Parts: sequence; structure tokens; C-alpha cells
Amino acid sequence: MKKRFCVALLSSLLLIMSACGSGNEMTNIKLAEVTRSIFYAPQYVAIEKGFFEEEGLNIELQTTWGGDKTMTALLSDGADIALVGSETSIYVHAQGSKDKAINFAQLTQTDGTFLVSKEPKPDFEWEDLNDSTFMGQRIGGMPQMVGEYVLKNHDIDPHSDLNLIQNVDFANIPGAFTSGDAEYVQLFEPTASTFEKEGKGHIIASFGEESGQVPYTTFMTKESFLNDNKETISSFTKAVYKAQQWVQEHSAKETAEVIQPYFEDTELEMLASSIDRYKSQGSFATDPVLGNEEWHNLKDIMDEAGELPEDVPYDELVNTSIAEEVIGN
Repeated sequence: MKKRFCVALLSSLLLIMSACGSGNEMTNIKLAEVTRSIFYAPQYVAIEKGFFEEEGLNIELQTTWGGDKTMTALLSDGADIALVGSETSIYVHAQGSKDKAINFAQLTQTDGTFLVSKEPKPDFEWEDLNDSTFMGQRIGGMPQMVGEYVLKNHDIDPHSDLNLIQNVDFANIPGAFTSGDAEYVQLFEPTASTFEKEGKGHIIASFGEESGQVPYTTFMTKESFLNDNKETISSFTKAVYKAQQWVQEHSAKETAEVIQPYFEDTELEMLASSIDRYKSQGSFATDPVLGNEEWHNLKDIMDEAGELPEDVPYDELVNTSIAEEVIGN
């Protein structure tokens, strides 16, 4: 009887110790991504390789389909962290938001679109675009602003030298290009490579290579959330940095194999090809620090497109202290 009592007592103690020692409670993070894109490969690697879990975070990923919807989710507490173009933080600031959207970690550092033509252009020159019908992206969005910036750098005024189409929703652009009269279009991967494989188009230039480094897609959170949850943001940034390093150290095919569950309708070979294209032009940031020069490049691009509502200083909407500490450690 005494022995059974001791065994029962010991079992109870072990259960209590286990419960107390499992202080590894996971912190739930609601993460909103502006779209589902191969461009965000390091984010999916961080989830699939368990880097967030290693940092005690459980990621609840939602795709919010558009910058406006993503920022609405963030500002209304529908999301704790948003992955979206950093220009949106400037728009929110200009609207007088009291709780600013702070960019704390950068994921992509170039534009992710490619110039695709209906016909082969082996000897393509940018001046060939003059007087053509060009299908662009949404007004005020980074793809469109970068597109205009690049065209102007090649002495092409998109509004007077082209028949510019901008009234097609993002999701419908590929279909509108194949069925319409546009001779050129600005597309992300894997659509650009898919078109090439299917003979529907030909990749002839990269807007990412032409425009240089910009904070194209960043992780941001409300200033209040950052102030109240610095350890959580630090853990999140550590996981992102691990994934960025992993992507750099592994082949495009290995990365494609990891993220394929997010792109079930895309062949592994096409995924790998798209990832390799982005890696080769340096689109994936290798660390989460958003640099001052990149921020100024962003504002120049917005200003050139007539979409910069106000000149917001770097320190106003960018916090690199956590990212720098993560890299230093």
C-alpha cells in the first residue's frame, strides 16, 4: 500500500514538474502576407523548416491579397505582423495614423517583376517599347512605380510614349495579356517563366536588375505592438534571418522542395527555375536590415511616379535595432 502511494505520489510530482517545466509555451503570431508569391520563398522556408517554432512562435499565416487589405488587417489588429511593400507604411503615415507601421525586417530587396513580350525579342532594346501597347500594374503599387521609374531611366515616358493599360486587377493581368492586344506586360514569377514555357510570352528584361536595391517587401508591425512585444519581434526576426541564410546556402531546387506545399499547382522544376532567377539577381535579402540608402531609393521611385505623399525620414518608419542585434549575435 505504501509502495503504491509512493509511486502515485512520484507520478503526480513528475506531471507537475513537467507542466511547470514546459514554460516553452508557443506565442501565436497572426502574419498577413500581401499575396502568395515565390518572391517570398524565405518566409515559407522559415515556416517549413521550423525556424519560427525554434524561437517559440506559432505562425498563423493568412494571405490578404492587396496592400490596402493587408494594412487594414494590421491596423485593425487582424494581424500582428504584415509582409507588404514598405511604401504602404508611408501611405499610412501620410494619413495621420497615430500608431505608425514600423518596418523592422526586410525580406526582398529588388523589384520582382520581369518584362515579357508576346513575340521573341532576341535583340531587345528598351527603345523598342515606344508606341507599343504595354500592360502595367496597379497605380500606386510598387510594381507599377518601379516600372515607370525604369522606363523613364531609358527616356521613355510611360504616359505619352506608350499605350499604357492600368485598369486590370492584379490577378487578371496574365489572362488579359494573353487574350488582349498588349505587346508587353510586367509579370512576377512563376507566371513569367510559365508563359515562356507555354509559348505565351518571352522574358526579355528584369525590372529588378534595372531598378537596383529597394525595400520592396518588408515585415512591419504597429509601433505599439513593437514597444510591447520586443522579445517576440526579436524572435521573429531571428527566424527570418535563419531562413535568409538557409536560402543563400542551399540550391534553388532544395528551396523549391521545401516551399512546394505553398505552390501545389506549380511544377517543382518551374519553382526551382523561378527561385534561381530571383537568387541570381539578388532579390532575396541576405539579412533583415533595411538600409538608409534603400529607403531613399524607394522614396525616389515613389516621387518619380508622383505617388510620394510626403518625405518621411528613415528613422521615422524604420527600426533596424532588433535586426542589427540579431545579426550581431
